[in-house]
Amino acid sequence: MRLAVDVRHRFGAFELDARFSGDAGLTALFGRSGSGKTSVVNLIAGLVRPDQGRISIDGRVLVDTAAGVFVPPHRRRIGYVFQEARLFPHLSVRGNLLYGRWFTRAAERREGFDRVVDMLGVGALLDRRPSALSGGERQRVAIGRALLASPQILLMDEPLASLDLARKAEILPYIERLRDEAGIPIIYVSHSIDEVARLAGTLVLMAAGRVLAAGPAASILARVDLEPLAGTEEAGAVLDATVEVADDGFGLAVLRTAAGPLLAPSAGLAPGVRLRLRIRARDVMLATRRPDGISALNVLEARVAAIGQPHGAAVDVQLDCAGTALVARITRRSVEQLGLRPGRPVFAIVKSVAFDAG
Repeated sequence: MRLAVDVRHRFGAFELDARFSGDAGLTALFGRSGSGKTSVVNLIAGLVRPDQGRISIDGRVLVDTAAGVFVPPHRRRIGYVFQEARLFPHLSVRGNLLYGRWFTRAAERREGFDRVVDMLGVGALLDRRPSALSGGERQRVAIGRALLASPQILLMDEPLASLDLARKAEILPYIERLRDEAGIPIIYVSHSIDEVARLAGTLVLMAAGRVLAAGPAASILARVDLEPLAGTEEAGAVLDATVEVADDGFGLAVLRTAAGPLLAPSAGLAPGVRLRLRIRARDVMLATRRPDGISALNVLEARVAAIGQPHGAAVDVQLDCAGTALVARITRRSVEQLGLRPGRPVFAIVKSVAFDAG
């Protein structure tokens, strides 16, 4: 199932011009506040009629201004999850979940109640009222209500923005499972680089109402030419990994990645477990010779792919590690002293690896 967006719209002095597509899985709209992310979501939902453009889901046209087509919101088969759960306080969790099904004809109901309850882990909450739920639990119920309407696409507008760190950690694994099992496009609005790195398969980077870049999240996040425009202070790379050895005897796991093997705290991992790694640019050092006698355990052979524009004393260097992109943030002086240029072989010293189970 594929979403295609090509719209232009003026909101007062703000002009939106967005063009991108997303398949089943999670597409993140990422950028600074005011970049136009929520405006795009509202256009997809039908809450705003664009001045010009076309939106379709799997070939089904939702809006086409040239052809005079505009499907009203209640006929678009779209699930919308807001920052706040917006549950009905007088209904139980079960009642809130079932509410979404009432607007979908029986013949079009794709999602089963028991499956959604299991996917989101809300079985023990069914008889409670929203006032007795934590913030993370309320958001899971809101997601379940949207899914039980059997939507063709799920829109999530910063669903974790109002949650504290503990509640975010509670709900993120459920969103990952939703991404992998729901089988529909999910449009996820966020200005959190950590959320995007963990969840997104496709990334749409926005600024001032324009799409700066769109494509695989790992490729976009590692582009050094986009960092100043996006305002992403936590530049870095995303790698998929599989646990080869769960414990090497020192409490470390051996992870297999396309860039090469990496060591990370085992943290109860088991062989075969898939991970998504986040390697921040600030945690990567560079050397022109293989280092010896250092405490860092992870050293990868690489070549300099590109050198970004300086920001202050620092500059981001994009690396090619066996076809996989990494980013190192070093000083401009280091670039000059090491004689770095595109194509030069280097060694990437990775000081820290953050990961989430996939």
